[in-house]
Amino acid sequence: MSLTASFDVKQDVLIVRLSGELDHHESEALRNEWKEMMYDNGIRHVILNLEDVSFMDSSGLGVVLGRYKEVLQLGGEMVVCSISAPVHRLFEMSGMYKIVSLEENEEHALSALGVAS
Repeated sequence: MSLTASFDVKQDVLIVRLSGELDHHESEALRNEWKEMMYDNGIRHVILNLEDVSFMDSSGLGVVLGRYKEVLQLGGEMVVCSISAPVHRLFEMSGMYKIVSLEENEEHALSALGVAS
């Protein structure tokens, strides 16, 4: 199964919705598209919706971590929402929740970032 990514911009927030498997085969293309969306749209914050991600490996985590570092340099935040059970476990084991916050859904994530949905 491949990865599908969609992007939505609300004010200075980029909403990234992923579906499928985020592995080393998909990571490079996602990294490039995500970076382009951030810089073309004056993005400061990122909401990452992982509801439909069935699998993520360390290269997928690397993509997320890399964009987190860029968001941090822009003075923004990254919020993860609607996370699937397998990816939730990976985030717990890797310590990702120590640096990104988890919200129930996109609406709550937008609210946490001070953006009306």
